[in-house]
Order: sequence, then structure tokens, then C-alpha cells
Amino acid sequence: MEVRKVLERVQAGTLSVEEAEKYFRRQAFEELGYAKLDLNREIRSGFPEVIFCSGKPDEFLVSIFRKLYEENGEVLGTRADERQYDLIKKELPNVVYDKISHILKIEKEGKKRTGKIAVCTAGTADIPVAEEAAQTAEFFGANVERVFDVGVSGLHRLLSKLEIIQEANCIVAVAGMEGALASVLGGMVSRPVIAVPTSVGYGAAMKGLSALLTMINSCANGVAVVNIDNGYGAGYIATQINRLAGEQRHMEGV
Repeated sequence: MEVRKVLERVQAGTLSVEEAEKYFRRQAFEELGYAKLDLNREIRSGFPEVIFCSGKPDEFLVSIFRKLYEENGEVLGTRADERQYDLIKKELPNVVYDKISHILKIEKEGKKRTGKIAVCTAGTADIPVAEEAAQTAEFFGANVERVFDVGVSGLHRLLSKLEIIQEANCIVAVAGMEGALASVLGGMVSRPVIAVPTSVGYGAAMKGLSALLTMINSCANGVAVVNIDNGYGAGYIATQINRLAGEQRHMEGV
């Protein structure tokens, strides 16, 4: 249960102060033996625990997924495969799987989204990582504008979308090969750019290392870099920035 929901129920008189106190005093994690579920993470950080699905034994994954769903009313899993989707669906029929991003999730209905994040890719091959970033941000409550296939080999494609990108509170630049997109965007916008190197590219791309080094050595200001193929990490940070921008506008009365 979310903190806000607990407080709203206390205000409405459907939950006693004593019951609410028990909720806030509960153990910070649930011991499952093979996992310690961080049930209070959203209270501390504003984001619930997310499941990294790849490599988890089937029975552990199902149990973790079910428990987090029961606790939060929604759950997000990354790096899942179709077999894991079929496994979870037997227990939770409302689970949704995206084959491109490999995200497995159950979302609350009628979720409100705020602000705007622009998720851009250099090429079509970068879209799986970009979708992981975009869907992570959407799950956490952000509006996302997707701007795909605007790499520097055809700069006019990027320039045609520049106005949309410049309106965003944060930009996620996803690129493999030489990873130049982040630097170009960094020089064209006033918002933070989160660069995501991907493992897309030929031999000397070294499975994303070339793009990573390019992005780390960017001469453009305002560019930060996450790990290779880490769309989830980029979507998470972009959401934090988007929330801060919303809070700032609220304080200014905009």
C-alpha cells in the first residue's frame, strides 16, 4: 500500500490511526530466504522495488512478482523473456509483456502522468534499450515523447524534431556505434541529457564500449552517462529529474 493511500484512508475514517501506525512501524523488508523484499523503498526513495527478471529461478520469480503486486498494487520487471511471461501469467492473468523492451508489468488503471521526457535513439536498432527507458519512466508516472532514428548520419532528421525535444524536462539519448547523439543533443538543449550507450555496432564498437567512452568524453555540458544498455537506469533518473521540474513549477505557481 502507498503511503498516500494509507493517509487518505485515515482521513476518510476507513483506517484507524493504530492500524496506520502498525503499517509505518512494520519491518523494512520481508524475508523470503532467497530474497529480502524492500517493502519500504517507496517511502524512502519515492520508487517501489523493481524486479530484474533475467537469471532468477522460476519459483523465486513468481513468488517475488506476486508479493510485490500484492503489496503495491502494481509491479515492474525488467529483462524478462517470453517463457517468464507465460509463467507469471498463469498466476497473474493481468500481467503485460513487451517483446521489444523485455518489460513485464502490471500497472494500476487510470494512472496519471506528468511532465515530459524525450527518449531519443540514434538508430532503429537502439529502440529496445530506449523502450526500456521510456516504459520505465511511464510506469513511474512520466509522460514520454519518443523520437526514434535521429542519428548524426542524417542530422536533418534530428533538427526536424528539435522543438519537441527542447520542450522536455529531460532527454534520454540512446545510441550505439560511436555514440555521438548525446553530444549533439547536449549542445542543443537547456535540459539534462542522460546518455545511454548500447551494444549496437560492428567489431570496433566493442559491444558498446566505444559509445560509452565517447559519451563519457563528451565536450557538451549537461550530459551524464549510465551503463551500456541500461535503459532502466536512464528511465529512473529521467523520472527523478522530471519530478523535480514539476515540483519547481508548482513552487513558482506555474
